[in-house]
Amino acid sequence: MAQLSLLDLTPGARAVVEACRRVGARPLVVGGAIRDALLGVASKDLDIEVHGVTDRALLLAALAEVGAVAEQGASFDVIAVRVDGADLDLSISDAPIDLAFSRRDFTINAMGWDPITDELIDPFGGQRDLARAILRHTSASFGDDPLRVLRGVQFVGRFGFALAAETKGVCRELAPRFDELATERVWEEWRKLARRARFWPEALDALKQTGWLAHFPDLDATRGVKQDPIWHSEGDVFTHLGLAAGKAAEFAERDGLSDTDREVAVLAALVHDFGKVTHTEIGERITSHGHAEAGVEPARAFLAEIGAPRHVEARILPVVREHMAHVSMQGSPSRPAVRRLMRRLGDASIHDWARVVDADCAGRGASSKASPAGAWVTIAESIGGAPARGLLTGEHLIARGLRPGPEFGRILGEALAAQDDEVFADEAGAVEWFDARAR
Repeated sequence: MAQLSLLDLTPGARAVVEACRRVGARPLVVGGAIRDALLGVASKDLDIEVHGVTDRALLLAALAEVGAVAEQGASFDVIAVRVDGADLDLSISDAPIDLAFSRRDFTINAMGWDPITDELIDPFGGQRDLARAILRHTSASFGDDPLRVLRGVQFVGRFGFALAAETKGVCRELAPRFDELATERVWEEWRKLARRARFWPEALDALKQTGWLAHFPDLDATRGVKQDPIWHSEGDVFTHLGLAAGKAAEFAERDGLSDTDREVAVLAALVHDFGKVTHTEIGERITSHGHAEAGVEPARAFLAEIGAPRHVEARILPVVREHMAHVSMQGSPSRPAVRRLMRRLGDASIHDWARVVDADCAGRGASSKASPAGAWVTIAESIGGAPARGLLTGEHLIARGLRPGPEFGRILGEALAAQDDEVFADEAGAVEWFDARAR
């Protein structure tokens, strides 16, 4: 076992470790914290696995001197200690260390660090695989949970690692078990991908190599769909979507987006061209007229397959429908054009839209180009950044003798369009517009 100093534990964590040591147990920091420390990246994870517990009551008493203690899990195999305002989870293992680590998913996660002796415990070559950027399953227990395949895709997306050949084979064998997975668990892995992954082409390739891409048929269908090489020298739609999602992630990191804004931007970039599957025509030139609107339903289906919540879907689908809105506008957009776009975006913001346009333009390999979205955002911010409240209301219509009904909606819709076109700019102007219309 190699000697090295990996982690600088907080005083609270040190106190917990020392409490375990005092009762003869061996606490090990395991999993993602060790992997990330060896990679030199910050980690929010700190999982402690405690071995050699001979007297549980004695351990609980020692930990109670450090902080508030609560036993968790169906068999109370997890002890939560609240110390210095933070919660620290300790899992109690009755198995030998090698056996316990063999149950972990990948070798890069099957390492432990003894904070007392400063030893790295690496029975399955995780450090070697990290150095080689290889993602390898730890043992035959990998198949106990088919979700580990998607977790592997997530790690490929986060770290850019390549799947070991034998791991690809095991993942393909697990592909028929996809239906065993609860949608909520599938979403957790896709959410981590959207929030943390930078290597999207590699992640999509891992989905393909493992046979799991078939479980997401609307994404799978984009493979081999040709694009005009003048505008898309990178290749087919599948390739473009991976590059665009990667650019969305890159820009999200650059701009310091929140996790929620990032997942919307990345997933919207991933699905924005689904409509090309049905709306690509090959003649003298390759065209895809109408693909933006056509992409809404396959995007909706994909988001349902991965378990995306409705509030995420509500921000993505309008962006898919409108991501080509800038194409018909020569030069700088007009204020009315920007107002109309913001109105059509619904729950999505002009920034959600602009991020996908930026990613679309940048995710084209050698044919990448400058994005026009900035000019739209500048105008949007100058006029409030969101659709204005309708100046003409139902109360105005009732005051003029109209009864509520279907006609109300049509009139108010026309009024909103006129307002966005700057036909009027205040309530008095809205009423005057209606009175003139009613004559």
